[in-house]
Amino acid sequence: MNYDVIIIGAGPGGIFSAYELVKLNRNLKVAVFEAGHALEKRRCPIDGEKIKTCIGCKTCSIMSGFGGAGAFSDGKYNITNDFGGTLFEYIGKKKALELMRYVDEINMSYGGEGTKLYSTAGTKFKKLCIQNDLHLLDASVRHLGTDINYIVLENLYNYLKDKVEFFFDTPVETVLASENGYTIKTAEGEYSCEKCIISVGRSGSKWMEKVCGEMGIQTRSNRVDIGVRVELPAEVFSHLTDELYESKIVYRTEKYGDLVRTFCMNPKGAVVNENTNGIITVNGHSYEDPAKQTENTNFALLVAKHFSEPFKDSNGYGESIARLSNMLGGGVIVQRFGDLIRGRRSTEDRIEGAFITPTLNATPGDLSLVLPKRILDGIVEMIYALDKVAPGTANDDTLLYGVEVKFYNMEVEVGENLMSKKYDGLYIIGDGSGITHSLSHASASGVLVAREIAG
Repeated sequence: MNYDVIIIGAGPGGIFSAYELVKLNRNLKVAVFEAGHALEKRRCPIDGEKIKTCIGCKTCSIMSGFGGAGAFSDGKYNITNDFGGTLFEYIGKKKALELMRYVDEINMSYGGEGTKLYSTAGTKFKKLCIQNDLHLLDASVRHLGTDINYIVLENLYNYLKDKVEFFFDTPVETVLASENGYTIKTAEGEYSCEKCIISVGRSGSKWMEKVCGEMGIQTRSNRVDIGVRVELPAEVFSHLTDELYESKIVYRTEKYGDLVRTFCMNPKGAVVNENTNGIITVNGHSYEDPAKQTENTNFALLVAKHFSEPFKDSNGYGESIARLSNMLGGGVIVQRFGDLIRGRRSTEDRIEGAFITPTLNATPGDLSLVLPKRILDGIVEMIYALDKVAPGTANDDTLLYGVEVKFYNMEVEVGENLMSKKYDGLYIIGDGSGITHSLSHASASGVLVAREIAG
């Protein structure tokens, strides 16, 4: 079957590529291939009662399917060039921000209206952070919440389903350059197109590496972020989250000079499992609906590691640490901060006796047996630093879940407008390119290439 454009991956990049293509040219014949399920069929079997841990589904409904890994996230769209990717290095900061604001407008018109846009501009907390050797990054953030984010995706799919041909549960095996464009191979057959957009997200990192090897596309090693997810009473951070919702705070450790940052803050949210290439890590969700909110706030503390020579496999390093956690805890490990500082493992009795109720059923254990000393020392330093701007962060009963790992794809060689330097008409976008690391940047990259193709 022949198409004008084939999009591989139905995450944010693929969705916004399809949206912009059909908006600009209804005559284009567009197909989207997705390894995961349609949105309404995405269900994680973990219910916390009968099934408490990952059972290794053939396709992880949390990571794959329509909406990508962000479908069940807390739906934060950060409008900034300070973090979330390096799209601006290819198209300029002004254009990158314009695209992110355009994505925000679309989200608002497809069910996100009424959600709040937070901003760090002019906030008193920037001064408070600087006074304590912490640095609050600038950003505007639209918080949809996991529930509203799902509604937006549902509405976008309903708009696209009659204009674009979707192939769910259809992983692409190979991509081949042909005389008139590209041929993609699946277990069901072969399909050809003039233009091809690859948007496979972080869960497609190994697939992307394989395709680049087969096609001779240059890549370079990217970083991996390793750390823990912190859970504490919502009141501890309420003065920050009520005004900013998410605060991206960076700290340089005294001991090693490493940078530790907060990431993915979820006020009144829940800690959740995440499956990446069969490895169980931890993440967090939050909801716009007050009925679904909890009494806790969670956020990640991450340390970035980038390897070059002689070891280049940053993701492999992160995977080995996550596997060690899985081996010791059967999945995610949880530890009280007070137990960690005292050099003892947490037990079920100590967790149950804490003045906080965990939102994830994790295995009590000792994170010092999992995380490298340098990374763990940095996290402990950061917790004490945050305690100065949010007293209570370093309480004994603060919970640390491990490990949290943010894998970044190998950075793929592309030129202006994210087209492969080696192949005309082959675009590599979103987190699968190693260039974007967020919902907003990935979505913006999709709009960018669609406009390029539609002319």
